[in-house]
Amino acid sequence: MINIGFGPNIILGIILWIGVTLLYLLRIVKPEVARDEDIFFATIGLLYGCILIIHGWRLDPILLFSQVLIISSLLVAGWENIRLRGLLANTTKFKKQKKQK
Repeated sequence: MINIGFGPNIILGIILWIGVTLLYLLRIVKPEVARDEDIFFATIGLLYGCILIIHGWRLDPILLFSQVLIISSLLVAGWENIRLRGLLANTTKFKKQKKQK
C-alpha cells in the first residue's frame, strides 16, 4: 500500500528533485563544468526525493526537521561546488588564452 499525503515532505522532495535535475541539466548547459560523477549523485538524489515523497508521511517533526537540515546543507554545498568548478574552468580558459598570445 502506498499512502501519499500532502505535507512538508512533498515540498521537500520536490525541492530536492529540482536541485538534482538542475545538476543533471548542467551537463547540457555547461559541459565544461560538469563531471561524470554528477549523474550518479543526480540519480541518488532522485531516488531520495521519491522516498521522501512516498514515505515522508511517517516522519515525526524532529525527523522532518533533520531532513530539512540535511537537504538544505546538501543543496548549498552543491551550489558552492558548481560555482567553484565554473571559476576553475574560467581560470583555466583564461590561462590558455594568455598562453596562446
